[in-house]
Amino acid sequence: MADSSAAAHHPASGDVTKRDLLQLIALSGAAIAAGAIAWPLIDSMNPSKDVLALSSVEVDLTPIAEGQGIVVSWQGKPIFVRHRTAAEIKEAQDVKLSQLIDPHDGLDSERVKAGHDQWLVVVGICTHLGCIPLGNKPSDPRGEYGGWFCPCHGSQYDTSGRVRHGPAPLNLALPPYAFESNTKIKVG
Repeated sequence: MADSSAAAHHPASGDVTKRDLLQLIALSGAAIAAGAIAWPLIDSMNPSKDVLALSSVEVDLTPIAEGQGIVVSWQGKPIFVRHRTAAEIKEAQDVKLSQLIDPHDGLDSERVKAGHDQWLVVVGICTHLGCIPLGNKPSDPRGEYGGWFCPCHGSQYDTSGRVRHGPAPLNLALPPYAFESNTKIKVG
């Protein structure tokens, strides 16, 4: 009789008990809850729709007078487009790499598109702490080198977007861009 009562309380090794079913349901619920919490968190790290919509920007160059610059927005970043004068181009080309804080991509010819030396296109974010340098408006200070001046910590960039003075460690970044015609560029 002892054997039959033991069999009633302990099922054979292949049988599923109520406890096994409850554990399976609890683990499944926990996995679904973890996924429901993780999905929005991970999805929030994707770029927003307005940023994706601005994956490229076309810029009409015709209204930009020689010696002036404009700011356009691309992927939430300011892009400086400057129509350089012949004097600015000559000054930028005459700079020796040994005079630069960041000689990487320091030659003026490496920072502009061939045949379009008069146009400089750079990301307008100071490489020190991410400020936006001044220098696109005629009334803005441009520093000793005629390019851009970051008033926050005094970094100065020349007319080729190269850092020449101050705490900024790198030149202004070059965004991907291409000339679609002599009067239009596409950034991105």
